[in-house]
Amino acid sequence: MKRFMSEDFLLTNSTAVKLYHEYAKDMPIIDYHCHLSPKEIYENKQFRNITDIWLDGDHYKWRLMRANGIEEDYITGNKSDYEKFIAWAKTVPMTIGNPLFHWTHLELQRFFNIDELLNERTADHIWEKTSEKLADGSLRARDFITASKVEVVCTTDDPVDSLEYHLKIKELENFDTAVLPSFRPDKGLEINRQGFSNWVKSLEEAANISIDNYDRFLEALESRVRFFHSVGGRVSDHALDRVVYEEVTKEEAGRIFEKVMLQGQSITEEEERKYKTYTLIFLGELYKELDWVMQFHIHALRNNSTKGFESLGPDTGYDAMDDGEIAKPLVSLFNQLEREGSLPKTVVYSLNPKDNPVIATVIGSFQGGGVPGKMQFGTAWWFNDQREGMLDQMKTLSNMGLFSQFIGMLTDSRSFLSYTRHEYFRRLVCDLVGTWVEQGEVPFDEELLERIIKGICYNNAKGYFNFPAYTVQQS
Repeated sequence: MKRFMSEDFLLTNSTAVKLYHEYAKDMPIIDYHCHLSPKEIYENKQFRNITDIWLDGDHYKWRLMRANGIEEDYITGNKSDYEKFIAWAKTVPMTIGNPLFHWTHLELQRFFNIDELLNERTADHIWEKTSEKLADGSLRARDFITASKVEVVCTTDDPVDSLEYHLKIKELENFDTAVLPSFRPDKGLEINRQGFSNWVKSLEEAANISIDNYDRFLEALESRVRFFHSVGGRVSDHALDRVVYEEVTKEEAGRIFEKVMLQGQSITEEEERKYKTYTLIFLGELYKELDWVMQFHIHALRNNSTKGFESLGPDTGYDAMDDGEIAKPLVSLFNQLEREGSLPKTVVYSLNPKDNPVIATVIGSFQGGGVPGKMQFGTAWWFNDQREGMLDQMKTLSNMGLFSQFIGMLTDSRSFLSYTRHEYFRRLVCDLVGTWVEQGEVPFDEELLERIIKGICYNNAKGYFNFPAYTVQQS
């Protein structure tokens, strides 16, 4: 029987052990998609206790606590931080089989040097020990990033954001991590969603452009893209919960925009698809011009509990996988951009693993242009960033594309402790490749294996993203 979460955790053979400890373990991290707060990074937030850094805003944990019968007051309500921590401690033993069981203990081990299992018996001691470390000022927001050897952090930012904290972070001394914005224009695409008109007014102010027609709207979007670029942004991100495509001219899209903005009328689903298609194509062409990477996050079915949404708002644990069609609209979008010579480097993720073979084969239809892995099958995301989900994504990619050009893991998290997920991922990569070697499916060519492992862990992402040269430290 193996010891729980030993130094060879998840590594099932000697080759995997060698690959992880010699090649993967100490590689830096490029976190090209996350939801960390640039304000908290700049201010180097000192967390009041483990609940503040661990449970506040973490809807992954909230879902499991609800499933364990914990009352909402101990999750998002008015109970004290200590009481909420105790409620999580009661839940942790019940999470066996869920990745949060491993992540919880990895985070305690790596950041707090705590090897004990978290449960009701150990909760008080762990509360005290973590509180001491957080109180002495040695584990503030930037310390977690530095300790994890993170070279680049790409936050997720609305086009109307001033990016003031990104600019301030650039001026910090003794902090070498580049914190760069990602352009997330979802509110500008969701023309049928409540609040669209108000968002356009915010865009008008941010871009200092009077938006009285669609041309001016596109001009304002472009202005913000170029502003993000000036601050170091090289990545966009789109929550395409449903992928859409409809043949459309600019004039049609303009009439649809004006129908909503100037006439205050509602539009049909077909009109919404047309508006989204043209706007997305416009942005894709701009990303290509600037050598950005475009990211599509597909098939989230959000805010399913009306009661939960009305009480707590979005991103509070009431989401699920969606299961609509993606192949034809995704191909149509990529095909139109490619025909016009404007298809940017693109990463595609789906929340539904049924889409894995579809994505792997769709991106394979649009590779080329002298860019290794130009079209990327994004790492297992959200509900799928657990052992089987990660392995399924990697095996599908290896069967249908080039696993060796994979740009690897990201955190997609609001927590400064989530960098242990990169360790979890790297252990699985090494075990997968090590198993192929042990089974005689791959030769034990150390030079080749080192190149592939280091590539997936770090080097491929470093070469793929066009981050400003001054931001990436030599390693």
